[in-house]
Amino acid sequence: MNSSLEKTSLHINKDPIRRQRQHELLIALINQQDDLELIDSESPLLESKRRNPPDPAQWLDRNRRVMAKYQSLVNSSITLDAMLDSEAIQCD
Repeated sequence: MNSSLEKTSLHINKDPIRRQRQHELLIALINQQDDLELIDSESPLLESKRRNPPDPAQWLDRNRRVMAKYQSLVNSSITLDAMLDSEAIQCD
């Protein structure tokens, strides 16, 4: 019973450390990107008077690709963190 309490306490104490490590890994992965785009927050106006108004579908598709890239970086940082964690457990 005491061992279970220690594991719970250890898990609670490791969460902020793990979150910080994942954050640092994510920042490192972002820094390695050469062409990381930001989401375009300006939606195209549908009532545009211009000759060639922007296509809302292209705007959505671009933002979807940007989000997928960021999600991939987040997933990679979580995976790298899990690998580091498993290496630490194996060394203990």
